[in-house]
Amino acid sequence: MSGLDKPPRRLEFRDAAQGRALRARLDHAVERLGREVTLMHVCGSHEQAMARYGLRASFPRALRVQMGPGCPVCVTDAPEIDACISLAAKGVRVLTFGDMLRVPGRAMSLDDARAAGARVEVVYGANQAARIARESSEPVLFFATGFETTAVATAALLLDDPPDNLVVLSAHKWVPAAMEVVAQVPESRIEGFLAAGHAATITGFGVFEPFVERYRLPVVVGGFEPLDILSALVLLVEQVAAGRSEVVNAYPRCVTREGNRRAVEALFNVFDTDDGDWRGIARIPSGNLKLKKAFARWDARERFGLELATAPPFEERASASECRCGAIMSGLSEPSDCQHFGKACKPDAPVGACMVSTEGACRIWYEHGIEGRR
Repeated sequence: MSGLDKPPRRLEFRDAAQGRALRARLDHAVERLGREVTLMHVCGSHEQAMARYGLRASFPRALRVQMGPGCPVCVTDAPEIDACISLAAKGVRVLTFGDMLRVPGRAMSLDDARAAGARVEVVYGANQAARIARESSEPVLFFATGFETTAVATAALLLDDPPDNLVVLSAHKWVPAAMEVVAQVPESRIEGFLAAGHAATITGFGVFEPFVERYRLPVVVGGFEPLDILSALVLLVEQVAAGRSEVVNAYPRCVTREGNRRAVEALFNVFDTDDGDWRGIARIPSGNLKLKKAFARWDARERFGLELATAPPFEERASASECRCGAIMSGLSEPSDCQHFGKACKPDAPVGACMVSTEGACRIWYEHGIEGRR
């Protein structure tokens, strides 16, 4: 028979028997602890997987898993969006990723601006932005968002002789810095972190060792299949129960301690870490990735003299101040705690950024019918 007729191979990371065994081990670890335990993951893809496979419904009642600041769209600060809207309204051609279009600024979104005639276009990667700029003679602004994984692609673009008419507004973030802020929140009950496997393929799991040493909180790097997530949670709860705090790599098929050295070198050849505002959370020391001075000619902040902290030249939406997205990503609230969740705030009419992106906790909970604390 042809290859298409062959029965599919069993996906070993979705094996039901192994899943039941891990669930029993998780139950045992939580029972051994003898109290409620709260963990945090810092990746929207982990939240997607937990919702898609119904994992939350199988967790022990005493286990709480909060989503942290792991949605790059959600933490992009409103003034950065406002700056793009202002430049697009003046005729600058603005390129960005599709999931940024509907994220509210302080008064409107890029999609609203596009509907009003501003020049806003969707690209699927940094290299596409460079190609568009090379085919044009006018200024082209690439609104570059995302964490370490997409920041590496932007770095590669700028190291590859980019055209002079390309400018980059970097809204890239450095996740380990945000984990430190969450760990310092006085009201936080987070006792361990599930780190994103795909980001760790770049940074390596060694990047979390100083954090664990400083805060005595365990970190487990995990993948995105059901068994990846269950095994990572088991390893976290077992550490909490035993009073240990270590970095454990539960994603060894992709992650090493050193990570991708060439990618990290490229990243920090182009970017410096800088203090920056993460939407609704806090000003994160060393949490933003800004272009080095050597790349000032391609830096939108330098080219256009952007002052992102200034008030927008339009009326701010009153409902924006009531959004609880920041508290949700800090581990202090769940989407269902928000008065707007599922009412005034829905995917087709989002009040806050967490309802926009497919990696946002509010949108994931809404689309999968998750109701919050049982």
